[in-house]
Amino acid sequence: MPVIGSLNGVSKGGWTNYARQIQEAGADALELNLYYIPTDPDLTAQELENAQVELVAQVKSAISIPLAVKLSPYITALPNFARKIVEAGANGLVLFNRFYQPDFDLNELEIVHSLDLSTSAELRLPLRWISILHGKLNTDFALTSGVHTANDVLKSMMAGAKVAMMASNLLHNGNQVIPSILNELETWMKEREYVSINQMQGSMSQKSVKEPAAFERANYMKVLNSFRNLP
Repeated sequence: MPVIGSLNGVSKGGWTNYARQIQEAGADALELNLYYIPTDPDLTAQELENAQVELVAQVKSAISIPLAVKLSPYITALPNFARKIVEAGANGLVLFNRFYQPDFDLNELEIVHSLDLSTSAELRLPLRWISILHGKLNTDFALTSGVHTANDVLKSMMAGAKVAMMASNLLHNGNQVIPSILNELETWMKEREYVSINQMQGSMSQKSVKEPAAFERANYMKVLNSFRNLP
């Protein structure tokens, strides 16, 4: 089974050294997690993006194993930034980084740090963007956040992902759920005469569907009108 190391980086320097160490430890690939919360009003989006693109290039130059880059959804022009990351050397993109938000304790007046695991409802954000980016960038996509069921995996593949990353379901229920999910996938595919995952990958991406505008704001009124049909 391939082992993929994970590295959280925001700047140059020690991160390239850690990347080399992860490769030397035997990792088959490396995921670079671009996790940064900009709090300085003087830091521009262009400056931040340039720094992250440069970081990707530095890390890629330090290793010979494949490099995946995990992105944040909070980018003004995501397709352009994603293309720059690929051009800097990323072999794959992971969408998206799931930031953990602090809460307030109103009795103790303290910041509370708690871990809330994902739900399938969170699948829609990465699903939408992988659907949009599929076929526009020469790279592979991994979908993370919200993958809990066989249907979630199928949706990920149809959007154009090569990988569906599942964690929260396994933390809730243990790895014994994996065989049943795989069985559901196989049953669904046989019933619909799919012979491989490759056959369905990207079949529901923006470039493949009859209504490409469904991924954009043009579909906004249709979504609002769907509320009338709720039970």
